[in-house]
Amino acid sequence: MARDDDAPASTLRGGSQTLYAPRGGKGVSHATGRIQISGDGVISGRGPGTRTQIGLIGLGYWGPNLLRVLSERPDVETRWICDLREDRLESYGRRYPATRPTSDAGDLFEDPSLDAILIATPVFTHFELASRSLEAGKHTFVEKPLAASNQEVDQLLALGAEQGTVLMCGHTFLYSPPVRTIKGLLDRGELGEIYFVSSSRVNLGLHQPDVSVVWDLGPHDFSILRFWLGELPESISATGRDSIVEGIPDVAFLSLRFSGGTVANLEMSWLAPSKLRRTVLVGSRKMVVYEEGALEPVRIFDHGVVYRDPETFGEYQLSYRTGDVVSPKVETVEPLALELDEFVRSIRRGQAPDGHVELCRDVVRMVEAAVASLNGTGGPVPLGFDIGTR
Repeated sequence: MARDDDAPASTLRGGSQTLYAPRGGKGVSHATGRIQISGDGVISGRGPGTRTQIGLIGLGYWGPNLLRVLSERPDVETRWICDLREDRLESYGRRYPATRPTSDAGDLFEDPSLDAILIATPVFTHFELASRSLEAGKHTFVEKPLAASNQEVDQLLALGAEQGTVLMCGHTFLYSPPVRTIKGLLDRGELGEIYFVSSSRVNLGLHQPDVSVVWDLGPHDFSILRFWLGELPESISATGRDSIVEGIPDVAFLSLRFSGGTVANLEMSWLAPSKLRRTVLVGSRKMVVYEEGALEPVRIFDHGVVYRDPETFGEYQLSYRTGDVVSPKVETVEPLALELDEFVRSIRRGQAPDGHVELCRDVVRMVEAAVASLNGTGGPVPLGFDIGTR
């Protein structure tokens, strides 16, 4: 699965650390020409069948995938593409001649006909660009994670609510058919009590210049666990090292503890001989193996252990059950297409999906706790910790 933060830091202008264009002003008013954005974010003032007007900032690693999926939608018009690298603008401008290329994000913020902006840039640029987009009255989609701190996330959520605009974050795995299949198993209680979860998300690269492997890969597993289990862990502990680039951990091992007793162990690395995306859930009734990219991405094992209370002191009996292994039929649909469909529908109804922004906030809280443990002694960090004390 691709990552938005794989995009090179092309959102900077030279060495001045200036984001695309000077900030200037407070952005575009809600009343912008022929488009009116009401207090609940609903677009009006257009005839039936009018296509949603969208701009895209960032053409690095993940942005081109967003552009491709958007271009396949008959109800969307991608008006702008933005990046600081002229070679990218020229290349994608040729492929998508209906778009207008620019190296100045201000062009998108100031366009009164634009309904929404998608941001696929490095993590440290998310807050500035998303803030300007929301202030301009644009519905905004930011690739994961939403921002580089929980404080920034809260500010973006407050700004979105104040402006009456939709704010969503690109946690694409939440729209993955295998992930949703497993969510159904959990909701129906088919696995029983979840004892533990074990996950490996490793590959050779891609090393990021500005964030650790936890910021890069962690949001995938954190969003999936939050979606599956419906709760935050009580604490996270992490250990790892910066094997290649000093100061940027490229391998991490995380342990999560949940209030109900479930534990999770997550391995993430940019330094592995081959790509592996594998998660195991072990429950009291059944077990599940989820392997991204496999021909059978979900396998359900009717396996387990039966414990019988001892009849006399010091005796116990265990029996091991090995039943059927089932591979349920899983839809073959692109998760990104489902995710962007959700964003377009959210624009039209004027609000993000129920629980979406809370999940996005929780993911950043989990990353911050993991990083605090990784940068400290490796001990457990409670999710309610104050980042300022770490």
